[in-house]
Amino acid sequence: MKDKLLCEIYKSSRKEEMYLYVDKRRGLQDVPAALLEHFGKAIPAMTMILTADKTLARTSGAAVMEAIAEQGFYLQMPPAREDYMLDLYRTPTEARY
Repeated sequence: MKDKLLCEIYKSSRKEEMYLYVDKRRGLQDVPAALLEHFGKAIPAMTMILTADKTLARTSGAAVMEAIAEQGFYLQMPPAREDYMLDLYRTPTEARY
């Protein structure tokens, strides 16, 4: 694995908080067509120099760099919603004034 990687990060047009990390030099060419179809339009979000010791919001630089080296991309899924948060949408609420 390299010491540094120039990484391009794309956000999904279909799924909030879903991101795709790729090697900027290769772009999206290594990402399977089926994944891109599910991902929707890949909207450029950020370019960064990634190192193995870099701490990211939901993972490590090492994990992202390893995935990109092995499969050509790293897919960051949205965080799981807590069950109690889902109940807020299931339970009808009554407005009181």
